[in-house]
Amino acid sequence: MADNGVPNSETRPFIDLKKVSLIYGEEEEQTLAIDRLSMSIERGSFVAVVGPSGCGKSTLLKLVSGLITPSQGDVVIEGAKVTGPIQKVGMAFQNPLLMPWRTTLRNVVLPMEIVERSILRFRKHEAAHLEKARQLLASVGLNAFENKYPWQLSGGMQQRASLCRAIIHNPEILMLDEPFGALDSFTREELWQAMQDLWLKEKFTALLITHDLREAVFLADVIYVMSGRPGKIVSRREVNFPRRRHLELTSSPQFTDVVEELRQFIAGARSQQAA
Repeated sequence: MADNGVPNSETRPFIDLKKVSLIYGEEEEQTLAIDRLSMSIERGSFVAVVGPSGCGKSTLLKLVSGLITPSQGDVVIEGAKVTGPIQKVGMAFQNPLLMPWRTTLRNVVLPMEIVERSILRFRKHEAAHLEKARQLLASVGLNAFENKYPWQLSGGMQQRASLCRAIIHNPEILMLDEPFGALDSFTREELWQAMQDLWLKEKFTALLITHDLREAVFLADVIYVMSGRPGKIVSRREVNFPRRRHLELTSSPQFTDVVEELRQFIAGARSQQAA
């Protein structure tokens, strides 16, 4: 604590949601989507959010990024209230959304050409940023595919390129909205490892939305469980398996126990919603 009573930046959360509620619709047909949700995320951590379908997990990402504002409560990043879209965010979705007329390399550097705070840097140092893109592609096994177009890549390759694109402009926060949900299980597990390696190397703060409990336990330091609508946090679970994690971990009894614990929390949340 600082002398003036204000928490030091070292002690306050990097991202802090304080009793956030979100109401959709007009007065006569309002829907309470998120109800007094509170959660804290430390800088550099990997956080996953799980819960029943429709509980507001993806809405949570929009609130943190400032794309929508809460009806009540505050979203605070680095001590400042979020009042609109923030630029320190990278995002990856279930659909890679690569531009079909651009090569893999040029898809990766696209944010540098369109994000306001990066445009001038890219123009002045284009060669350096292209080299960083090549390094990122190499780190996920795509060094031989930088000149290929999206239609020449498999789904897993496209998602690897999408991850590289999401972090090329050095975002402080990476938001992952079920980025591996459309892939087969083998490819998905490969990308868990690629995602982990990118996070360990780049040291951004990651916020993952997923339905896959194994994915959450493999990747995250902390897992929040949301209830059914209206979405609330019903559990916070720390995951203490050491890094770097290997796929063999997913077969261990300790890993399975954590997955089952989360499954029971979600089953309880579903039954409360049905009641």
